[in-house]
Amino acid sequence: MTDTATAAPPVTADWRAVASIGLGIFTLVASEFLPASMLPRIAADLGVSEGTAGQAVTVTALMGAIVAPTIAVLLPRQDRRVVLIGLMALAVVSNVLVALTPSYWLLLVSRLLLGAALAGFWAFSISVTSALVPADRLGRALTVVNLGSTVAAVAAVPLGAYLGEVWGWRGVFALAAGAGLLTVLAQARWLPAVPPSGSPGLRTLAETLRRPVLFAGLIAIGLVAAGHFAAFTYLRTATALVQGLNAGLLAALLLLFGVANVVGNLAAGPLADRRLPLLVLGAPLLIGGATLAFAAAVDTTALVFVAVAVWGIGFGAVPTAFQTWIARTEPDRLESAGGLMIATFQVAIAVGAFAGGLLVDGAGVRAALVTGGVAAVLGGLSLAALRRS
Repeated sequence: MTDTATAAPPVTADWRAVASIGLGIFTLVASEFLPASMLPRIAADLGVSEGTAGQAVTVTALMGAIVAPTIAVLLPRQDRRVVLIGLMALAVVSNVLVALTPSYWLLLVSRLLLGAALAGFWAFSISVTSALVPADRLGRALTVVNLGSTVAAVAAVPLGAYLGEVWGWRGVFALAAGAGLLTVLAQARWLPAVPPSGSPGLRTLAETLRRPVLFAGLIAIGLVAAGHFAAFTYLRTATALVQGLNAGLLAALLLLFGVANVVGNLAAGPLADRRLPLLVLGAPLLIGGATLAFAAAVDTTALVFVAVAVWGIGFGAVPTAFQTWIARTEPDRLESAGGLMIATFQVAIAVGAFAGGLLVDGAGVRAALVTGGVAAVLGGLSLAALRRS
């Protein structure tokens, strides 16, 4: 079997195949965020509190942290085309079960399936994408893939909330299952066969984790992600401090963050291909600087809007920046390294949100913003220093 780590890169990019991966990421991330938009309806229907219903998101992330670094070990030789299509099919099954579930516990089990599908698909997406495009187009290709995540993060909650009022929450999950099925068909049509990258296995995973630069890089990436989510999780709470921010301006502020996210994602691709060290440093600095500015400017609405726009651009660029860094740092162990990065992100989300909550309760939301901003800056400086070395 050909090893994609040593095989010659493709001469031309297969953009339809890349787009099908981005479509898969969109469907999976949208499915992950859907419960947040319909918690009151889900809780009332299943007879649990909203906080308990919210654990449907938590179990998805926890399963993702387990699956992301281990799926290449469990499936060392399978054609990655077949694996990606199978993971999408698993997400379809998850959403169908959620739509039909008679109980809260079956809902949680169904969401575990989604967590496995999401983390496994995302872990393989870096190595599969690198096999579909020339090396000097990898950043642009990852931008196409990550655009699916960005659009899903922006659209899933408001769209889910609206459709939940029209069709009910079960109907929304049925719609997500239908979108997943269309994605399966698109990938079956456009994805070529992709052999495993490197030598997937437990030994390779352990060797990858022991690589000093990668290990330090994962810590830096986790610091940036945890810093972002320590602040972003409580953005809605922070807006209560802003003078004169009515409901209309709040909606505009949240929309601005989403649009800025898309802008940052689109800008990241060319920069990743041509100025990766600048992007690896710049994106975390934008996040950190913006959160610190937000904390300092809550009395000035215009400055808050500027800070949120910069914040959105910075975080929109992060996935492509970090995935490209991983691909350039560990090209021979890309599946293992990619899985470890996704696991790091999942853990960082949980840690950041938890630490931010403690700060909000104990010292106020400004403390969460400042701490998150400092963590993002430190993570970016650390990762940039590793890149230079």
